[in-house]
Amino acid sequence: MFAMKLVATGAASFGGALMVGVIAMTGREVKKSGEDVVKLEAVVDSLRTALAETMPAHGFAKGRPNVQTDFNEDIDSPAIDPSSFVDPLGSVVGSVHLGRQVYVAPFASIRGDEGQPIFVGDGANVQDGAVVHALETSQDGKPVASRTYNVGGHEYAVYIGKRVSLAHQALVHGPARVDDNVFVGMQAMVFKAAIGEGVVIEPAAKVIGVTIAPHHYVPAGMTVTDQKVADKLPMITDDYPFRSLNDAVVHVNTSFAASYGKAAKDAEAELLKKSAREGEGTKTAESKKGGGEKHPKDDKKETKEKAGEKKAK
Repeated sequence: MFAMKLVATGAASFGGALMVGVIAMTGREVKKSGEDVVKLEAVVDSLRTALAETMPAHGFAKGRPNVQTDFNEDIDSPAIDPSSFVDPLGSVVGSVHLGRQVYVAPFASIRGDEGQPIFVGDGANVQDGAVVHALETSQDGKPVASRTYNVGGHEYAVYIGKRVSLAHQALVHGPARVDDNVFVGMQAMVFKAAIGEGVVIEPAAKVIGVTIAPHHYVPAGMTVTDQKVADKLPMITDDYPFRSLNDAVVHVNTSFAASYGKAAKDAEAELLKKSAREGEGTKTAESKKGGGEKHPKDDKKETKEKAGEKKAK
């Protein structure tokens, strides 16, 4: 009986010690976790500040110029309308024109560094992971033949008209022309092709080296490389299920351009206020440090001066 009590007492003591140890370890882990959270919040704040600094007051990412190469000596920066918005995680490079209310989503890429120029019309959208690029349009200072489309008397490596939607992971690779109100579906591709007004290219379809007449559609997953096949594509009728899809998509993305643009302006304004407050605080601290406080050596100097005055008297 005594042995059983001893065992029970020992077990209780061991259990209690174990519990204390677990609590202590948990406390340390919680403290460490709290410190990690603070560090993570600091990193997030610094990233947020860095992103905000890429956005000028009118609310879009600046884009960046292309580099000079052996096939192109011209260096151009993107021309982006103030009403458009390029997400900080999107990329717009080189000779690119973005019209009004264009939305460029995260991880989208519009590169006017090889084939130039690239034109994106009013109300268009380039969604997540979509790519707009083109084959080189000049070599040794001379234009490369058949690498551009003429629209309105101007040559473009890629021309994208008004209210065009390039859905997630779509690819438009120049030379290419995409006229107004076209929907290019998810993971669809346009290469060396001209797409007429109001066309719908359904998801995963590929259009290469042909011209698609206005108001036709390319069925999902279809590859069109023969003009005879392109000429026989079905017309968009009133009962076509995606007939009005692009209108809804454009509405959503022009709203994104406006709302994200406003949020960017608000974020930058707050950042400027914060910087101004920190600047004033630094000036105040420096003023107090330089003006009011005496150094111990100054006190000794005053004491010696007073002693000299007494002797003189």
